[in-house]
Formats: sequence, structure tokens, C-alpha cells
Amino acid sequence: MSTQTYEKFEPLHNAQLVLGYLTSMVDEKEDNLPYWLVLPHKKPAEAAHCRVDDAELVGSWYEAIDAVRKMLKTEEGAEVQLSFYRHLMKSWGEHGLRFHEPYPWTHTNHISFHEMGYILPALNRMVENHPEDLEAEKRASGLVRGMRSLVIERKVRTFWSGDYEEKEPIYEFPNDVYLREGGFDLSRHTGRGEQAIRNAIVLHSLVRRYELAGDEVALDLAVGIANHLLGPSRYFNYKLEFFGHVHSAGWVASGLVRLGRITGTRRYITAGKGIYDYIRSLSSSFGWVPEYAQWHPQHEEHCETCCIKDMIECANELILAGYEEYWEDMTLFARNQLVENQIKVSSYVVTDNTLPDGEGVTYREIDQRMIGGFTGGSLVNSISLSKFRSIAGCCVGMAPVALEIVWNRAVEFSGGRVLVNIPVDKETEEATVSMNYPDTGYISVTPKQQCDVAVRVYDWMGQNLSMKINGVACISSKEGNLLVFHNVAAGAMVELEHPLETAVVKETVRGEEYTVSWRGCDVVDIAPRGEHLRLYQRDLRIPKTYPSADDVHFTGAANFGPTQQAQTKQ
Repeated sequence: MSTQTYEKFEPLHNAQLVLGYLTSMVDEKEDNLPYWLVLPHKKPAEAAHCRVDDAELVGSWYEAIDAVRKMLKTEEGAEVQLSFYRHLMKSWGEHGLRFHEPYPWTHTNHISFHEMGYILPALNRMVENHPEDLEAEKRASGLVRGMRSLVIERKVRTFWSGDYEEKEPIYEFPNDVYLREGGFDLSRHTGRGEQAIRNAIVLHSLVRRYELAGDEVALDLAVGIANHLLGPSRYFNYKLEFFGHVHSAGWVASGLVRLGRITGTRRYITAGKGIYDYIRSLSSSFGWVPEYAQWHPQHEEHCETCCIKDMIECANELILAGYEEYWEDMTLFARNQLVENQIKVSSYVVTDNTLPDGEGVTYREIDQRMIGGFTGGSLVNSISLSKFRSIAGCCVGMAPVALEIVWNRAVEFSGGRVLVNIPVDKETEEATVSMNYPDTGYISVTPKQQCDVAVRVYDWMGQNLSMKINGVACISSKEGNLLVFHNVAAGAMVELEHPLETAVVKETVRGEEYTVSWRGCDVVDIAPRGEHLRLYQRDLRIPKTYPSADDVHFTGAANFGPTQQAQTKQ
């Protein structure tokens, strides 16, 4: 093959980068407590603690580090993962809820139900990885039962025309905040609004809890929350459109689809699909997803990496529900905007290693430690470092979950068949898969045992497909979008090749027109180009350009001090 001209999609490289972030952007003095707040635009750059570090982050970063360590099959990061486990096993309170430790940078000790949507998935992973872990099982069970005990159950609909018994469970939480000392105080709230959807992100993990442990209380709570969302909350209109937080709605959509699959209830799948399709209509073809729907003018929106994770996770659920057309979204979103939203250079960062770390603030080697993080707000063509949340701890927790989903589904072995769903370089126990995108349209599959080989084909591959086994032209059978090669011998090489040229397409994203250069499934350039960190500089023949320290200035929310910024994160 020719010398590589364009950057390839290499999920293991992205996983290794984010593992470096997860293991270094932590506070060793506090048993590796994560730093959510990273400020690369300050001079010197710093990272600072805030309340969310010991609220959602110990859950989401446990998931993240577990995901990438499994992808990489490495012991690296094991001690840090154990630290996250220890943090998660502390601070449990009444009703099985997880609060947080009273650090100097925290204020009123409370939980939000939104945060429990990050804690339960981590507990699920613990139980799945180690069924003998009775402490994790106890906490997961207690959290589910505690939340169930706190919901309002709507049993009767009282209307001017009479009283009508509700025939299905309908559950909602009385508030989005629960105080460690005082419980529900209706004079307090997070101020985010949208309580129905923000409180409901636990839906997906409730269904997973039921699958793992046969926990009927988890399933009951999931059904009641879903019914409230799709009924009395009036959060979605008849077209499943909504106003507000895309991350919450997208995560709920994946939970609805999973709930529908597990219970055989079609309306939940239909609703989840409708929500996904609405978010998709606001997104780009390559995975730029807005943080909010109809909240700001389109040209003011940014892309939170958490939202890309939700779309990939929901696409996977829809595929499992029988909608195979969503393979294309999973493929395009993962290999484009998801990995572009990762920080890979830091030459522009001003670091002062002579400054001592203070209480809750660190300056040491921020330029090195921030590599591998994910942005909380990219533009279509760049990551603006002067924007608050240019790097976001929440996104660092979510992106690896999406990477793991894509990695696991890219090449599978089922029913005596090697199945290549997404072009990627990957070796499994059953086969070796190689690809040459975006340079050329080429995939090879070498099984390690005699079996069928199936390769998923996409419209962007075109019609002129060339197929060979050990260099000899062959034919395959067609099963939907799969090309199937039967009874391929162990060690034989199946090759699929097609012409690949650069296609330049105009696309309106974020209310603005862009010129997008595609090579098959990969975006290799976008114009106009942005500032500060330009995205999609994937042509290796053209020198990449990055800002200098003098090019990065404080603007807008970036002027807030650490405490004010921490409170901005809701």
C-alpha cells in the first residue's frame, strides 16, 4: 500500500490518550480525586477542584477508565481506577443516595437526581465485572430502592369531568435536589429547570440494572419514569421535539429504546427513535451535535462531547432493536467529531511548574496532563480555548464509553461468523482486520479459523466493489447490507476494495454553511477553518497550524474565578 496521506481512525490511540488524562488529571493528595475544571487559557494554566469532582465524576471516570483499560487490555491505570472505587464507596446517606465528602471547595451537601444517573452505571460496571463484590451490589440495590421510595406516584387523574385511575405506573421526583441535612427543600433547586428530563437520565442504567441482577424494582422505576416523561411531563411534543438539554434527552432516548427492547414494548422504542431523529436533524452528518435544542440561536450553539456519546449509544440501541440504518451514524459520528473533540496538542499552553499546588488548585505540567481530554463545547471547525469548558471533566467521562461501544461493535464474532461492521484496524481472537481509509477504499479480513466472513457495506463505498480471497477474484452473497464470504479457510485473506475520491460537499451546520471534504467515511478537511484549535486538519501533506500562547485570550465566562465557574457547571 502507498504511504499514508491522511490520518486514520485509530480508536486505541484515542483510548491511550484519554487514559493518560484520566490517570494524571487527578489529585494524588486526595486519593486521585478528579479535577473537573481545567483552564488551559489562563496564564499560567491551572486545574481546580469543584463539587462535581466527588459527585458525578467519580462515577463517570470509573466507567471511563474501565472502558479504555478493557480496550487497551492494560494494567495501566489500575490503581487510579481503584481510587475511584474507594471514592464511590464513601459518602452514602439515607435512602441509599450518594452524596459527597465535605471538601473545602464544596458548599451545601446534597445530591441531584441527575448525578445518580452517573453513579448507577458505575455500580453496574462493578457488579458486572465482579459479581462477588457484595458492597457494590448493596449500593446499587440500595440506590434503586432509595430513589423508588422518593418518587411521587401519580395514581389518579382528577379532572373537571371526573376521576380516572392511572392504568400504568407514573413516577416523578418532587425536586431535583435532595439535601443531606433536610431532604427535599422545595425552596431550593438547581436552577436548570427541565427537571423531568434531567432527573430521568438514570433510565438507561435502571434497565441495565434489571438485566444484570433481575432487579424488578429497577424495572418498575424505569417504567414509571418513562411513562411520566412520555405523558404528564409534556416534555416532548407529538413529533418528539423538545426544548432544552440535548445530553439529557439523548441519554433518555437510549434508555427508552433499551427499555422497549427488554420489555417488548414498542412504544418506548418508537419514542426513543423519535427523540434521536429530532436531535439528528439538528446535528451535522459527521457528528457535531448541539448542546441545547431551541435554547439559543443556532449560531451560538457548541458541541458537548457528552451529546456525541449519547447519539452513539442510542444508535447502538436502535441497531439492536432492528434499525440497521443507524450503523452509518455510529460510524460517521465516532470516526469524525468524537475523536476530533479530543485534545491532542498543547504547545499554546503557558505552564509554570514553579508555582506550588494550593488547596484544590494545581499548576503542575498542565500542558502535558490535559492531552487526551475532551472538549465541552466545540464549534464545527475548531475548539475555542477561551470558552469556558473548552475541556470538560464530564465529557472526559462520557467519550470513552462511546469509544468502547464502537470498538466492541466494529468487529464481532457470532454464530460462527466474523462480522466487520465498521472499517477499523483490529485484531480479535477470531480474526485480523485491516483498513486503509481515508487513503484508499480497502478492507482486509483474515480469519484465524474456518468460518464465514461478513463485511458491512455502505452507500459511500459506491457500486464498484472488488472482492478477492488470497488475491483471486471471488463473489459473495448478499444479506441486507452485508457481503458474506462462506467457509473461508483459516489464514486466508478476504479483501474488499473500491474507488475512493475526495467528495466536496456543502453543509449547513449551526446555522452556517461549511464546505466539507469527505473521503469515504472520513472528513479530511472543513472550510472555513476556525480558531483556536483547528479541527479536521487530517491531510498529512499540509503542515498543521495551532495557536500560540499570545493568541489565546480571556473572553466571556472565561473571566470567572474557579468558584464561580464551578457553580456554572450544573
